[in-house]
Amino acid sequence: MKKEITIILILLFTFHLGFSQDKPFYESYDWDKSPAYNIKTSNDKEEMAAVKEKIVTEFHFEGDAFVEYFLEHKVLWLNSDDKIEQYNKVYLPFSSNSSLMVNKARVINEKGEVIDLDESKILTADDEETGRTYKYFAFEGVTKGSYIEYIYVVKRIPIYKGMRLSFQSSYDKNKVEFDLFSPKNLLFKFKSINNLPEVKQDTTLKSKAHWKLSVDNLKKLVKEELSAYNASRGGLIYKLDANIANGVSDISSYSKVAQNLYTYYYAEPEKKTAKLINAFVSELKLDQEKTLDDKIRKTDYYLKTNFYISQTSDPNLTDLQQILKKKVTNSRGIVKLYIALFKKLGIKNELVITSDRDEVKFDKKFEANTFLKEFLIYFPKTKKYLSPDQFGSRYGFPPASLTDNYGLFIKEVTVGKFNSAIGKIKYIKPIKAKQTFDKMLLDISFDADNVAKNIIHYEREFHGYYAMSIQPFTHLIKGEEREKMIDGLAESINKEIEVTNRKLENDKPELFGEKPLRFIIDLTSEALVEKAGRKYLFKLGEVIGRQVELYQEKKRTLKVEEQNQRSYYRTIKITIPEGYKISNLDDINIDNSYTEKSKEYFSFKSSYEVSGNVVTVTANEHYRKNIIPVKLYEEYRKVINSAADFNKIVLLLEPK
Repeated sequence: MKKEITIILILLFTFHLGFSQDKPFYESYDWDKSPAYNIKTSNDKEEMAAVKEKIVTEFHFEGDAFVEYFLEHKVLWLNSDDKIEQYNKVYLPFSSNSSLMVNKARVINEKGEVIDLDESKILTADDEETGRTYKYFAFEGVTKGSYIEYIYVVKRIPIYKGMRLSFQSSYDKNKVEFDLFSPKNLLFKFKSINNLPEVKQDTTLKSKAHWKLSVDNLKKLVKEELSAYNASRGGLIYKLDANIANGVSDISSYSKVAQNLYTYYYAEPEKKTAKLINAFVSELKLDQEKTLDDKIRKTDYYLKTNFYISQTSDPNLTDLQQILKKKVTNSRGIVKLYIALFKKLGIKNELVITSDRDEVKFDKKFEANTFLKEFLIYFPKTKKYLSPDQFGSRYGFPPASLTDNYGLFIKEVTVGKFNSAIGKIKYIKPIKAKQTFDKMLLDISFDADNVAKNIIHYEREFHGYYAMSIQPFTHLIKGEEREKMIDGLAESINKEIEVTNRKLENDKPELFGEKPLRFIIDLTSEALVEKAGRKYLFKLGEVIGRQVELYQEKKRTLKVEEQNQRSYYRTIKITIPEGYKISNLDDINIDNSYTEKSKEYFSFKSSYEVSGNVVTVTANEHYRKNIIPVKLYEEYRKVINSAADFNKIVLLLEPK
């Protein structure tokens, strides 16, 4: 961070010598001395709304120091006990690298009376885990229909290479305003997202540069199931683009980011460090592994089971010598270690930096650091990804929300004896449905002496993302806890069961991504059959477990955003008890799917075959697309609900 401040000061120094500046905007800004607020909402039953929300950010020189003042002013109308409780504390973005210049708050009750919060209601708290100090407003005396109002100004190290602000929320806003001020020689660029108006430059102000945005009656964005809500909110992104005083442009360009990251992460290690890396590689014994996949998988497994990733920024945690000796590091340090090891092993890789698509979609055209949040390592030969700093992730299955998105790929290039890097924006393909599956095989019979009792042989396999939360950690689950885990899976059929035998296969952590985790269980149950006179009702659908059902009373407004593609395979063999027949087998037949250009994207298909007294039911389900546009929502909902429909199927057994 200090290095960046030095660079920006050099870029701005020409301006600093040549021009004078007004006082910062915040010094002349205040709230209304005699507030008379009048809220406008779609109906008076709304739980809350905003009269006003204003953000002002100003980049400013103070002597030789380049600083940013960030102002936020909100007036919120609270009309429910839940919202009053939610907003009885409002946290301020205070940190050790910032100063709180202004912080004041008040309550305006439904009678129009103003209650100012004194300094005793602006509190400080410490987080014992992170060591961070928080400041917050503690609102009291708020009743339904009251307004809370607060203003704070933070002086901080400038954030200028990419900042995202979200204005749209789960409540209506009567007025939203944004202003950015800077020295006249600094040119900023802006991108409005999710249908917000464009930011305009104010040319009437001569002493400094000024851009602004004003929106009246910004409607709330309602949260919907299976949506990327935060990424869908209306807002804007801004960045410093050029300094016209000295002709420096593309200040926030990815080409510079690529070079900086390459220099930091791909630097040649010192001799002592190189020796430690060589010794570490020897300990891994990768020469015993046959394929490149196996070598990468083993390296990933070893690092994630032997190294601890701290959340602190201690410089020792990024020093490779210290990391290899103590096996403690942080996010930056572990990325350095992975790259150093792969470089020693001669495994070609590309560093990828991207965003979580649930939070913000990576923009291919607008280069800003706000999209550069999460690291992946890409292996061109295997076409697979690895997440170095996500402990729960494994090679070949990076965090799903980092896929189906774009990212900045940093590739090492060699020209003669000179090594450098090029950055290129590319698509991060999602992991295909066939690599993440849940496979179920059931063999069900009826007790000869008691038709109401089922004897069930149950096998289930998990692969890919479905196995990732279990398989890498099965070695840590032992004894009684292991039995509980297995029995818990069987109870997904019904709680009223008796497990008579249990087994777990492919449970070695290093087999993740190579072989599916396999549960084999024998059980009995009297909860799936009900007697109805001389007939019996067999709850076939319940054996696949409860299924998600999507309800939509209002018109869908947001895209469906699933985490990952996936497949379900279910085969159920039913041995019909002697002397009985099933009279409604055709209820099993369900066929719902969506196909586009000969490619089936999502489907649920169930059917049956009869051979003697055995009925074999198949119920397979596939989702080969993560992001579903609103126009296809009903097609998608139909498929999702097909599984819920199957779950309700009851077969009628009656005497022949």
